[in-house]
Amino acid sequence: MTKWIDTRRLRIGMAQINVTVGDFTGNRKKILKVIEEARARGVDLLTFPELAICGYPPEDLLFKPQFIAENLRSLQKIVKASSGITLVVGFVDANQDIFNAAAIIHDGKLAGVYHKIFLPNYGVFDENRYFRAGSECPVYTLAGINIGINICEDIWYESGPATTQAYSGAEVIINISASPYHFGKAGYRERMLAARAADNIAIVAFTNLVGGQDELVFDGNSLILDEKGELIARGQQFREDLIVADLDVENVFRTRLHDPRWRQGATLRQGDGWYLEESIMVSEAPFSTDKPPLTPRQVEVPGFPGEVYQALVLGTQDYILKNDFKKVLIGLSGGLDSSLVAAIAVDALGKSNVFGVAMPSRYSSDGSLSDAETLAKNLGIQLLTIPIEKVFQAYLDTLAESFRGIESGVAEENTQARIRGNILMALSNKFGWLVLTTGNKSEMATGYTTLYGDMAGGFAVIKDVPKTVAYKLARYRNTLASTDLIPASVIDKPPSAELRPDQADTDSLPPYEVLDPILTAYVEEDKSIEQIVATGIDEKVVRRSARLVDTSEYKRRQAPPGVKITPRAFGRDRRLPITNRFKRD
Repeated sequence: MTKWIDTRRLRIGMAQINVTVGDFTGNRKKILKVIEEARARGVDLLTFPELAICGYPPEDLLFKPQFIAENLRSLQKIVKASSGITLVVGFVDANQDIFNAAAIIHDGKLAGVYHKIFLPNYGVFDENRYFRAGSECPVYTLAGINIGINICEDIWYESGPATTQAYSGAEVIINISASPYHFGKAGYRERMLAARAADNIAIVAFTNLVGGQDELVFDGNSLILDEKGELIARGQQFREDLIVADLDVENVFRTRLHDPRWRQGATLRQGDGWYLEESIMVSEAPFSTDKPPLTPRQVEVPGFPGEVYQALVLGTQDYILKNDFKKVLIGLSGGLDSSLVAAIAVDALGKSNVFGVAMPSRYSSDGSLSDAETLAKNLGIQLLTIPIEKVFQAYLDTLAESFRGIESGVAEENTQARIRGNILMALSNKFGWLVLTTGNKSEMATGYTTLYGDMAGGFAVIKDVPKTVAYKLARYRNTLASTDLIPASVIDKPPSAELRPDQADTDSLPPYEVLDPILTAYVEEDKSIEQIVATGIDEKVVRRSARLVDTSEYKRRQAPPGVKITPRAFGRDRRLPITNRFKRD
């Protein structure tokens, strides 16, 4: 029987940290540092993200026994450092099989372990490949407050573990998560969490991972919502943060008393296999009432296109630094895409760590070269100018006999792109600079790219950014400076690869404002050609665009990784066989 007092308050801390997969020492240092900060701020219960100890997603590292063992050793060290505080930390549990787990730690002891029940196996997730699903929904009692703990996907189910825990007595639901970003997800996720809180008449505290891991970006944006689904506190987006809030748990009890539906639901729920009659006691000792005051939090959510730009900066920064690179190299054509990538790189790494290379040919316009020079000056980066005319002519001379009698065309155009790719990779090898490619999603989708040319590099910053969005991002970046960092002439001129006289992208592709909606429908929404045509787009244009997407899969397989910002990115999300004869006509 719980002994009720007039006011029951819990000071919760949510540690929204940026960890690195496999960096057990570095991750543990971050965790221990936050524990010290939380103690100083009077935190009773401190939560960390899903798999915070080992990083997320660890993928096939989970098949290595030494990886699991090191993760468990790290957990033991964190347990020893938990004097005077309660922690919830994500780790990999090993018990006949391995589990995506949350450790409940109290005052130097491991008080319990929760195993994730719903293992996502769609989109970017492959958790069924690695983990066994949990089967229990315990509730833990801490100083008279009943707390349910679950992991990421568990809370997305309307009648899942959170509901079972609430009807088993949990007044506070803790969800530790590694929820990857794409534009629009944060709002949808917040609405879902608000619904769980209100439906279950429970406070919901959602602790999310932040940082970049290969193609994925985790946006943080951790949330605490009260028993009515109203926001109590929010973590910063795309930044590490320690969110501390005082929870009035007595309000949960009072609200449930006034809702007869709650009693009926609790009675019905007692028949389900996860329902527990009794909670697990963690500690009966009351929390200290001698706590330092909290300063009010004011967190603004940037919205579109600002949040997409921040996601690209964070994803680029973490990919480069976590892979031990310090400097990057970008081929600057004077076009929109390379200009945008350069701006993102400067914001991610600082201007001293970004190098641009202009590689003009006989087809490069004077305006393009001057635009590249102006951009480099505006960004404060060093620009190398390496003309490719002599090399290009040498290629043409070398191939003249083999190409005799055949009209000049795409092969000669792509030779220029491959020369540029070769020069960039030579500089990369010489100086250890990582090459950032500049192709956008519209180009990647339709194959309007050159293998071993403009696709050559280590990281594709905007490979998931449609061209029409790239324009919006460039204009957005300019609003952050007193003058236009990206010259207006770059944004305003018609896009061109400049590989032949008077070339324009529209020679090969529909206008981007027509193409991008087709690609969204066909690639991200899997709509049929007929469904897309029914929206009013010309059938020939739709069929041609779809054919370009279908025949370019082999190119995309050879592209470097890049930041995911749409609901369905090429690579981890959308995986089609290269060799197939299925036609969607």
